[in-house]
Amino acid sequence: MSGWHSGGTPFQLHRHSTVTDIHDDSILRLEGISRSFPGVRALDDVSFEICRGEVHALVGENGAGKSTLMHILGGVLQPDRGRIILDGRDCVFHSAHDAQLKGVRVVYQELSIVSTLSVAENIFANCQPVNSFGLIDRRELNRRAKELITAFGEDIEPDILAGELPIGKCQVLEILKALTFSPSIVLLDEPTSSLSASETAMLFNKIRSMKNEGVSFIFISHHMPEIFEIADRVTVLRDGACQGTFEVSETDEDALIAKMVGRKIGDMYGTPIPYSGKQETVIAVENLSRKSEFHDVTFSIERGEILGFAGLVGAGRTELAQSLFGLNKPDQGIVRLPGETVRFRSVKDAVKHGVAYLSEDRKVRGLCLSLSVRENLAAPSLDRFAGAAGFINDRKLADFADETIVAYNITTPSARQTVFNLSGGNQQKVLLGMWMGTSPQILIADEPTRGVDVGAKEEIYRHIRSLATKGAAVMLISSDLNEILGMSDRICVMRNGRIAATLNRDEASEETIISHALARGEAVS
Repeated sequence: MSGWHSGGTPFQLHRHSTVTDIHDDSILRLEGISRSFPGVRALDDVSFEICRGEVHALVGENGAGKSTLMHILGGVLQPDRGRIILDGRDCVFHSAHDAQLKGVRVVYQELSIVSTLSVAENIFANCQPVNSFGLIDRRELNRRAKELITAFGEDIEPDILAGELPIGKCQVLEILKALTFSPSIVLLDEPTSSLSASETAMLFNKIRSMKNEGVSFIFISHHMPEIFEIADRVTVLRDGACQGTFEVSETDEDALIAKMVGRKIGDMYGTPIPYSGKQETVIAVENLSRKSEFHDVTFSIERGEILGFAGLVGAGRTELAQSLFGLNKPDQGIVRLPGETVRFRSVKDAVKHGVAYLSEDRKVRGLCLSLSVRENLAAPSLDRFAGAAGFINDRKLADFADETIVAYNITTPSARQTVFNLSGGNQQKVLLGMWMGTSPQILIADEPTRGVDVGAKEEIYRHIRSLATKGAAVMLISSDLNEILGMSDRICVMRNGRIAATLNRDEASEETIISHALARGEAVS
């Protein structure tokens, strides 16, 4: 299986502990950590401790302060005030390198892999073995890398360029990099967001093994079942403040979510409201193929329908979506829209025909991180803000941006804030608002809630449902089976580049989806 997340086991009651409950085996203590940015108080008097050989989860909504705390512990940022006590001594991390030398390694959600370097060079960046002449010993470098890769359970050649690897394997490399310095504390920020289920299992086995050797972990994840599977304790942040530390065995998902968002989350996926207008097919795909990616794909989506696409990583779902959006050209097949047969020559052509695409990687294909929130929001629909002379009407654009920020609950100091400075969840909401602003007739949503918190997920689902209720057709690609089952009217299961089964919602279950996805199929020609 690959990249699927399902419900966790509920636990009973919970007990609150604070930093005053100091353990004899404490390796790291934070006392009163605070940090502010212009217009934002990211951390406010945060205190908790990490024990030796403990997996300590850190949860909270996007923007709760988790990433800021990671950057402080990783030596990238300095706190405005507060103490960091490492192994019983006051400690200041002057840089990322300083933190590494003191035994703290961070695996950030944003990958730092250099695509033009080999796998081995990435793993041992800045610590490559050298020969007697002071030159890099390539043979020894590749040997050590292969040894580490094999120990992790992967089969990656150490001498290939990292840029040739899919995003999930790059995430594995990021984790392997953190293990090269024999760290005493490893901070993992959404480490499984791009991993398959088997890779996640291997990571968890490695964490357990290192935990038994006395290594401590801070584990950030939005997937609650992972918290209950791997963590010993969990600390909750909300609006930069600590809401308490809890024994995992004595709490449950609902209690943690209530602490995270300050309210009780109801039915996250919402209740579908049928489209009340004329029923018609918005998009029909017939025998679409692209060599080595997908083959003979046939499906259709009606007005107001959400068609889910499930399958293993590599099944061809994203490649299919990119071809439908004009990013790649299919080798054969037909795509029909109401009243016409189309072959999109470009993304601009697809957008002109009412197609919008939320890419699975918002940082690479989705957003321009160096531009402001309002510039990103307006990017796909600039024509609507142009005056008679062709110049952009700044007031019209500003009003649109402000309205979208409110409608999509985007947390930002202003519409002129650079998107790079927003949390992952708010970046995702900018991406959603950006494409919703085009009033699409067809929305392709590829992993629309990857790396966002439970509150942001609820908001994203609500907007997707609202679009469907207005008559748009939605193609929902997700590795989260709960998301597929909770949002879809029908479900297509892809396997080896083909649609292996199409299921009505009332006949679909995790078991049936997995069964169709895992069955042996023909290779894509």
